[in-house]
Amino acid sequence: MKTYITGIGTTSVGEHWDKSLRDLALEAAHQALTDAKRSPDEIGGVWVGSMLSGELSGQSHLGAQIAGLLGIVAPSVRVEGACASGGLAVAQARNALLAGESKPVLVIGVEKMTDHTATEVTGALMQAADHEAEGVFGVTFPALYALLAKAHMEAFGTTRAHLSAVSVKNHANAMHNPKAQFHKEVSQEQVELAPRIADPLTLLDCSPISDGAAALVLEVEPTDRSVELAGIGIGTDTVDLASRASLVELAATRRAAERAYRVADVTPQEIDLAEVHDCFTIAEVLAIEDLGFVEKGEGGRATARGVTAREGRIPVNVSGGLKASGHPVGATGVKQLCELTLQLRGEAEARQVQGAEVALAQNVGGSGGTAVVSILKRI
Repeated sequence: MKTYITGIGTTSVGEHWDKSLRDLALEAAHQALTDAKRSPDEIGGVWVGSMLSGELSGQSHLGAQIAGLLGIVAPSVRVEGACASGGLAVAQARNALLAGESKPVLVIGVEKMTDHTATEVTGALMQAADHEAEGVFGVTFPALYALLAKAHMEAFGTTRAHLSAVSVKNHANAMHNPKAQFHKEVSQEQVELAPRIADPLTLLDCSPISDGAAALVLEVEPTDRSVELAGIGIGTDTVDLASRASLVELAATRRAAERAYRVADVTPQEIDLAEVHDCFTIAEVLAIEDLGFVEKGEGGRATARGVTAREGRIPVNVSGGLKASGHPVGATGVKQLCELTLQLRGEAEARQVQGAEVALAQNVGGSGGTAVVSILKRI
């Protein structure tokens, strides 16, 4: 049985002072339902991906709340898997269809983060790390990814300029995305002279605190504007870095990708574009290696050469990625698939990758404890 994305919806990403968590979720959901030409009573299930709704918005029982507000009387579930919550929600919804659910299902990813201080948000996000092995020592995610960057630099000669190339590229891409959080290009010099957060990472190596939501409708029958959700893979690894076999890969991504490629019956060389989880610039470097787009150790150099540019061999994060398009953590995995659906429909306007037929999304939880890789095909 095949599954199809028949409707999508996204809010703009940024600081939504005038909207609540549920306002954002409902906005994206209504867009997706309208796009799919579906009414609430036609929906057979609702999956809501959100990491921090309880911690930051005081609303943990999110699945039932959003379903009720939409007037949907169907099973509803909130899914939490750190920053991979959105991707996991899509995987669970797809599994429901494959298990025999005949009605369309709705997936929503949402997060409301900017109403809180950076310290409060940082503390909440650290719930995605290993509390006893990392959190109690005061380690934050910039520090964890800085360790990954240092290991990659030492092993492969990756340079500070290679990391900067990721940020420069993604900010330039976001200029063509009207719903992106940032519409400002940055230079290599600006990235490297920005405040140092955790050596070698500066502020402009890090994705921002964001509000936003995205939604999609999944069905077993295609429509004239649908794309096929051809395969999903989920991978895991130890949550703490110290217990991992290697610090120069995210093994969870590699495992998820192997399954997604097998289910979708494609190879890395057949992917026309990708949205990857660049929560930090080193994360994109690791992603394009672990997904098989370039050889291990070549991610930084490939980026600097333009291999992943919009006009390059394998365009990566033409939306602006998490770095510039924004990272409302629970929504990110769904937002990536909405972007790729636009691309495969040929509706991405100024950022359109011409001739795209097969696309990939990589959504990561924490520092790589969880990864979801999804593959879409144009039909």
